[in-house]
Amino acid sequence: MGKVSHLPLARQLSLVMEELESELIGLSGGTIVVCIRNDVIGKFGVKHDALECRDGVMKPIPEGLSRLHVSTLRQMAIDVLKRKKKWTHGEISFDFSVKKGSMMVHIWFESNYNLVHMLENEQLPSYRQMPRAS
Repeated sequence: MGKVSHLPLARQLSLVMEELESELIGLSGGTIVVCIRNDVIGKFGVKHDALECRDGVMKPIPEGLSRLHVSTLRQMAIDVLKRKKKWTHGEISFDFSVKKGSMMVHIWFESNYNLVHMLENEQLPSYRQMPRAS
């Protein structure tokens, strides 16, 4: 983790997209999930349909992401970090689909906090130590 923790989050996301590129090309839809802890990416991957059947008959795989789509998705992943607030723990989900050659993308941030750590770090008085209203 030592080397990764020194990389900016944008560079880490770029590396994630580079690693996933071969898996993404050809997918017609799915979700990329990136888990972040202390502004370091740990677990990441892609959720997608592997098979679609109707009445026991496999449907043909529709046309999916191209290299250009993946490149665009990578740039969007880097650009969206400008909207990330102060959180350091959480997930970023990139939901994508391709219809008639056009890519649609929805990106969600999930921030995670731990109240116990906040209270320990801030040295805030506990509820019992707070002055009571008269």
